[in-house]
Amino acid sequence: MWLLFTVVATEQNGTDYDHVYSNEKGTGRNPGRIIMKSTFFTVLTVGFIAAFPVLNVCAEDAKDDFAVYSLPLFDGQSLLGWEGNAYWFRVEDEAIVAGRLTEKIPHNEFLCTTREYADFELRFEAKLVGEGQNAGVQFRSQRVVGSSEVSGYQADIGMAWKRSVWGALYDESRRRKMLAEPEAELGKKLVKPGQWNAMRVICKGPRVQIFVNGERTVDYTETDTKIPQHGKIALQIHSGKPTEAWYRNIRIRPL
Repeated sequence: MWLLFTVVATEQNGTDYDHVYSNEKGTGRNPGRIIMKSTFFTVLTVGFIAAFPVLNVCAEDAKDDFAVYSLPLFDGQSLLGWEGNAYWFRVEDEAIVAGRLTEKIPHNEFLCTTREYADFELRFEAKLVGEGQNAGVQFRSQRVVGSSEVSGYQADIGMAWKRSVWGALYDESRRRKMLAEPEAELGKKLVKPGQWNAMRVICKGPRVQIFVNGERTVDYTETDTKIPQHGKIALQIHSGKPTEAWYRNIRIRPL
């Protein structure tokens, strides 16, 4: 804003007050019969109008710098950095697809990161296709030896017990219960069935927060000091009817 003022003021000081010059699309300096005083205020007004949207954009960027400081967990092309049963997980259209629409899923399957994470912000998009309608994303979790199961926190996706569990916090293969979940009506209102839904998980110390499409669904504080505050991230497809869970734009920011 200050630079604009200086440039205009300099032009005024070095030009006859009866003329103003412009350079439109490289055509050169074309004199016009516009009084400099009017031009000065006109240009300055335009400067204010043009500058404010830029400042607003900068303010928005300052509020959410996740894209700058986060790292992709999925490159959109391969399962590099993940481990699991390749029969039930594949890459399609720059997304990880879990499950199949052509056959029942005999038991829960998980695709796990090869690395572990403690405090972080995780963002991803997910959608469900098919009859089963249940999946989830594990975090601070570990594989159960001798089983296809994973033990730990899960940001739930889909339906269970005849209700929406999108954005709920479930304790998979450990305490085996819901630790926190949104009101039923909120879950229904937030989710776009069959479409991509944006999800966000924030873990810092004992506190866990989950968001669905920009609205917080869970704010939970762990009181059991024996529960680990680190572990792997895993994508789940639940056992049952033919179903596909699609995941994309999976990024993480350590906190």
